Amino acid sequence: MTTHFRPALSLLLLMTLVTGVVYPLAVTGIAQVAFPDQANGSLLRDDQGQVRGSRLLAQPFSGEAWFQARPSAADYATVSSGASNLAPSNPALAKRIGDSAGTLFSPAQGPVPQALLTTSGSGLDPHLPPAAVAYQLPRVAAARQIPQQTLQGLVEQATLQPLVGPPVVNILALNAALDRLAPLPK
Repeated sequence: MTTHFRPALSLLLLMTLVTGVVYPLAVTGIAQVAFPDQANGSLLRDDQGQVRGSRLLAQPFSGEAWFQARPSAADYATVSSGASNLAPSNPALAKRIGDSAGTLFSPAQGPVPQALLTTSGSGLDPHLPPAAVAYQLPRVAAARQIPQQTLQGLVEQATLQPLVGPPVVNILALNAALDRLAPLPK
């Protein structure tokens, strides 16, 4: 029996060491050297070096002076992230979208873009299409007392063209640039 037990235990210990210690440390080390920003969470810092969030996760912004991200079924909590799983025929989904549309609707601008009314699959998507950001320009410009053309230039600078898919704007990065351009009084 010990002739089978000893090699099995030795192999278990060796594989535990390789797959549980050596491999994770090697991958972490390579990631820290090759991709330090991504390996550390793609954090966005302000001018004082304080972390303001991750460019990979949406976060809520309250008030008229900020660009708003997509709604989140998980209230932007990473632990419970996910979609609402409400079917298109569900009255609760229709009510939530109707309430959001009523809040965001501006007669001078026409219908509210769908990206401002619907959640993403994870509930944490930090990006919006440029059209959804442009819909918010008049509100933010009025609240910040900045010309819309200035904000439009900021949006154009923040617009990203991914390798695959349409252009998107990272709302956290856009709001950070907005705060550098025209900080709100504290």
